Amino acid sequence: MKKVVTFGEIMLRLAPPGFLRFSQTNSFDVVYGGGESNVAVSLANYGIPVEFVTRLPKNDIGQCALMEMRKRGVGTKHTVEGGDRLGIYFLETGAVSRGSKVVYDRANSAMAEIQAGMVDWKEVFKETQWFHWTGITPAISQGAADACLEAVSVASSMGITISTDLNYRSKLWNYSGDREKIMTKLTSFCDIILGNEEDAQMYFGIKPQGLDITTQGEQVKAEAFLSVCQQMQAKFPRAKKIITSLRGSISASHNTWAGVLYDGNILYKSNEYQITDIVDRVGGGDSFMGALIYGLIHYPEDDQKALDYAVAASSLKHTIKGDANLVTIEEIEKLISGDASGRVAR
Repeated sequence: MKKVVTFGEIMLRLAPPGFLRFSQTNSFDVVYGGGESNVAVSLANYGIPVEFVTRLPKNDIGQCALMEMRKRGVGTKHTVEGGDRLGIYFLETGAVSRGSKVVYDRANSAMAEIQAGMVDWKEVFKETQWFHWTGITPAISQGAADACLEAVSVASSMGITISTDLNYRSKLWNYSGDREKIMTKLTSFCDIILGNEEDAQMYFGIKPQGLDITTQGEQVKAEAFLSVCQQMQAKFPRAKKIITSLRGSISASHNTWAGVLYDGNILYKSNEYQITDIVDRVGGGDSFMGALIYGLIHYPEDDQKALDYAVAASSLKHTIKGDANLVTIEEIEKLISGDASGRVAR
């Protein structure tokens, strides 16, 4: 089987234990993760050959991040060495009515200082069937945006399927780059686009008909996203499928979770899951993307099945501490079949 390649920044995540606030903690739990590395871990866990491309400092902390990827079966041979520091983010986990908080400390990280020409993409993409990037990468610096454009251009010229998770982050995009122009150009290369209604509006000015994302209630209805899908496909005619996850936030501890996939003709809908007593929602979208890629590769003629895999896998991710999803295909299929009992497997 040909490999999947993902490209982006892996960070050091520092979080107070349990539900402590930043001001309460005297220690931090350490996890390594990031949007594209999380997708890579999911795919490796499902048995798909995958390589993660990034830039890391040549120091012990950079090596720890590499070791985490290797431990999970992710290839790292195309990692670029350089820079002085690994990006960091701090996570305060919310509960009930108190939402989680993220504080970034990733300015001048090794990945933020990457430049076009540092990665030999033609070498990277040998024996590759799929390339995945997210909107987080071009948001961190102009150099990262340039390297991402270089990657999608080469992947496109080699006939590789390209996917993106638009992943708008309000706390990023702090440099002088034109967000809409950069993302429009990058997304125009994509065959598969994952994004929610906020991503579509903040990047491209596309709004769901009859829904204001600044004043909407707890849940985005599947039908409301159809207009976004149609507008996105008109703007990006190369895209074969437009997908979104649908999160209903009842509280920080209780969410509903579903998804839709639009293939240009049919709007596929998943079952809705009730996720109560959330353990860790960070990486939920990445787990969705990882299982979606798996489903589209293994079941190319069954979009409903691919969507069901994505929603079930990401629902299960909410029960796992850390950035990456560590569930198995068997656990995903068990949930899809309707068994959400959580009984001990003996």
